[in-house]
Amino acid sequence: MLTAYSLLVYAHLLLFVLWLGADVGVFLLGQHFRRRKTYTLDQRIVLLKLLVELDMVPRSAWALMVPLSLSVVDAGNWWDVPLPLLVGAWVVGLVWLWLVWDSHRHDQTPRAARNRRIEGWLRWLVGIFYLWLGVQSLLVDAPLAPNWLAWKAVLFGLIFVAAIMIDVTFKPVGAQLAAVLEEGSSDKTEIPLLRTMNETRIWVWIVYVLLLLTAFLGNTKMWP
Repeated sequence: MLTAYSLLVYAHLLLFVLWLGADVGVFLLGQHFRRRKTYTLDQRIVLLKLLVELDMVPRSAWALMVPLSLSVVDAGNWWDVPLPLLVGAWVVGLVWLWLVWDSHRHDQTPRAARNRRIEGWLRWLVGIFYLWLGVQSLLVDAPLAPNWLAWKAVLFGLIFVAAIMIDVTFKPVGAQLAAVLEEGSSDKTEIPLLRTMNETRIWVWIVYVLLLLTAFLGNTKMWP
């Protein structure tokens, strides 16, 4: 029987597939961008442009996962989510989605910089909320009674932290890439860029592991 809950679960699963699948594509494009002995600089720039475009998929899925996750919990009777919180989650998710796309359309402008600062604050606030929700539920069995669901909230909060760290670690790439374009490809310009990308990959792998763990909990509804 088709229900609102089953539709929300399907949408939740679809967002997970888009998030993880597209992010793997971003990762692979990044891997090829690193191969300066295989591709010309112009070819690598094309790969980087494709990476930026594809990265919009997981960024969009991340924003929508926030209100959708609470909607699934509410529709599944795991927690009677207060209506103001549920409505607020959708407002935050849609505003966040708008910020992501508006920044993309106005990249390298003060408007995009402003949007990303707002987005950064939103991500920290929502991440802290999910960490609080999970830890609080583990301590007192409320508002999320099942341990697997409480742990899922904790892991989702940790995904926020790790994903934020991806952007923080990746931040020097702008200046480092500009140096490559201005001074040409050499050890002097490429090694710092490669080092930054290697450090960023650590957080990317952490996000992948956390995503797989949250999916495991959501499907098995158990905690070892």
